[in-house]
Amino acid sequence: MNPHPPGPSGKKRTRILVVDDHPIMRQGLAQLIELEPDLTVCGEAESASHALAALDLRRPDLVLLDISLPDKNGLELIKDIQAIRPGLAVLVISMHDESLYAERVLRAGGRGYIMKQEGGKKLMHAIRQVLSGQIYVSEKMSAKILELFSGHRSKAARSPIEALTDREFEVFQLIGQGQGTRQIAQLLHLSPKTVEVHRANIKEKLAQPTSTELIRFAVRWTESQGAP
Repeated sequence: MNPHPPGPSGKKRTRILVVDDHPIMRQGLAQLIELEPDLTVCGEAESASHALAALDLRRPDLVLLDISLPDKNGLELIKDIQAIRPGLAVLVISMHDESLYAERVLRAGGRGYIMKQEGGKKLMHAIRQVLSGQIYVSEKMSAKILELFSGHRSKAARSPIEALTDREFEVFQLIGQGQGTRQIAQLLHLSPKTVEVHRANIKEKLAQPTSTELIRFAVRWTESQGAP
């Protein structure tokens, strides 16, 4: 890839790093972006580790990333990106319903969230909105987040799941996928003892007194969300 491809007017095009573990999805996103006269793909990454390595190598103006990556949760990657390149624009594009992740993405330092089924036109609008310094989420999600951040949303209106920290939410999802403590520890690069602490906190926050009840609740919730 040409590191500094000019646009039609001779100006530098805005550089985008595409992070997704599916090659076909990366290729499709890259083709869409390259059709735009003011945008270009400066690099692609299939994992969080490759994405972090590409920050210095490719010097993107925006990172377009999927929340589900093989080596690290996308929320943790956003936090890592902000630690290395504070203020770098990050837009999440995901198959997961935004009600699960949009608020967490913004709290982690991301600038927006768009679902993969929205299509190319909306994606380009989201990219430009985020590059202009604004936040991008759907209108429905925007109203919800405004209520939440302004403090007008009652605790009763919130799902108990929203009370979980990002790491607890990650552990909860893996419990729902049938993973045991040792498997979760390996996947998240944590000690089994740390995972048990998270499990205890999750049980308390979700009012699930026993491990069996927690597993049953997590499995039902995961199935209802259609999560992989």
